[in-house]
Amino acid sequence: MKAISTKTTKGIRIGTRLKCIDNTGAKELEVISVRGFKGTRRRTPQAGIGQVVICAVKKGNQKIMHETVKAAIVRQKMPYRRPNGTHIKFNDNAAILLDDKLDPRGKDIKGVVAKEAVERFTTIGKISKIII
Repeated sequence: MKAISTKTTKGIRIGTRLKCIDNTGAKELEVISVRGFKGTRRRTPQAGIGQVVICAVKKGNQKIMHETVKAAIVRQKMPYRRPNGTHIKFNDNAAILLDDKLDPRGKDIKGVVAKEAVERFTTIGKISKIII
């Protein structure tokens, strides 16, 4: 995992439903925890683009249903600012499933991926078609 050039606003909390955009068989994920989050008392963990979250699979194939998996966030609805001054926001919250070595589990990505997620995970950039 590499550092990101921008400080993104964190628009994803525990309990957020994410759309899974790879071909692993999962359709919908629910965030259980944020990997590496160190917060204060009574503060809910939050995550942004390019961060790793632990999720439960809520919808999808029977083989992958009800598993706890690691996922990388590649899109978020909440707008964030890039260093050149542009504000970016997507239509939905989306993630890609990762294995234990933080490489993508799927071989194909079905949608748009943010540039910040590709900066951190270069293997996601190799299999994605559209990077914004």
